[in-house]
Amino acid sequence: MKREDSRLFDGVAVAERSAASQSLGKHPGARSAFAFWVVAAAMAFALAASAVPSPLYVDYQAQWQFSAATLTSIYAAYAGGVVVALLLSGGLSDRIGRRPVLLGSVAVLIASLVLFVFASGVAWLYVARGVQGLATGVFTGAAGAALTELHPRSDHRFAAMVNSTSGALGIAVGAVAAGAIAEFVVFPLRTPYVLLAIVALVLVTAIALRVPETVERTGGGGVLRLQRLKIPREIRGQFALASLGAFAAWAVAGLYLGLGGSIAKELLQVNNHLVVGLVILSMQGVGGVAQVVFTRISNVAASLAGSAALIAGMLIAAMALPLSSPVVFFAGAIVTGIGFGLTFMGATRRVVQAAPTHARGETLAAYFVVAYVAISAPVVAAGFVSAPLGLATTFYLFAVTIALAAVSTLVGTVLSRRADRTSR
Repeated sequence: MKREDSRLFDGVAVAERSAASQSLGKHPGARSAFAFWVVAAAMAFALAASAVPSPLYVDYQAQWQFSAATLTSIYAAYAGGVVVALLLSGGLSDRIGRRPVLLGSVAVLIASLVLFVFASGVAWLYVARGVQGLATGVFTGAAGAALTELHPRSDHRFAAMVNSTSGALGIAVGAVAAGAIAEFVVFPLRTPYVLLAIVALVLVTAIALRVPETVERTGGGGVLRLQRLKIPREIRGQFALASLGAFAAWAVAGLYLGLGGSIAKELLQVNNHLVVGLVILSMQGVGGVAQVVFTRISNVAASLAGSAALIAGMLIAAMALPLSSPVVFFAGAIVTGIGFGLTFMGATRRVVQAAPTHARGETLAAYFVVAYVAISAPVVAAGFVSAPLGLATTFYLFAVTIALAAVSTLVGTVLSRRADRTSR
């Protein structure tokens, strides 16, 4: 597995592509199992924090009386922050060092949690989510590179697996933990963020004291640098097919993270924060586990199996709505999670393998911009149309759209495989 495969759940980390391999061996004494797992834990924490608001959106909506369109726009502000980080912070930790970027971005993440604690209106939520996205994007870029450099045995494959699964499982655990806290403690819109801030302080202390620098700072070029997005002409067909798979996978993730609480409350008649967290766990957590279990299968097999699972999962979830059955909806989420994990894994590997070495970073940056747009734009559109059409009809239309994208990915993968065989 190539090192870029570690980016399966970490789009911004591709911006750190150049120095990660160049720095290996420059600081051989920096390799540390403890430091490796501290960074891995911080990676999981950063992604967990991004999912904490998901079970709470319906409470914010009830308290401040805003529409589903506003709800999904608040959710999407996070992805907007990540995209800005992806475009502007490429190679930042190469120039100023991994540790300063890790420490600084966690500090900004703590600031976003403080904004959530003191939020008194919709504007606060927009700002908090945007700042959270910026911090997470910058952090995961440096952390993704640092994991490979810190592993005591230089095991790139293991570092890649930890990088990808820590993000997916972090999102799942964050949603479940937030749901449980909000359901069983007082001040549900503040307590989760206070607890997160305490954990963040522990992690930033551990990074400061026990995580060594792993690169020689290059300096120059300014702190921020606009990341070029480039798709070489010879791989545009492969890029389009991979982007279609990424769109299908992350659009589904956006639906569950953005509207999962509304669906559970309005359509399944379940008014329980923990249930919403478990729904997200069923999708995101299963997606991460699926990648670990099926890590050795080819990108073609992953795309085919993942597309089929996405179609089946959305069909099962759609069947649950007229039945008002949380059990059937959970089953759909689990199948969808398998599809999410495998489809995105197969699509990402396709881009990595197709991209020429001289343009790989720029190509991957463009690809992950597609992924982050997919996790936000479709669910924002769903929020806007849900008012005139109703949430149930919106979900059905969304399911059909995702199914069509998954079918297109499946058919395109089959045709691409046949074309490859014919050209040999």
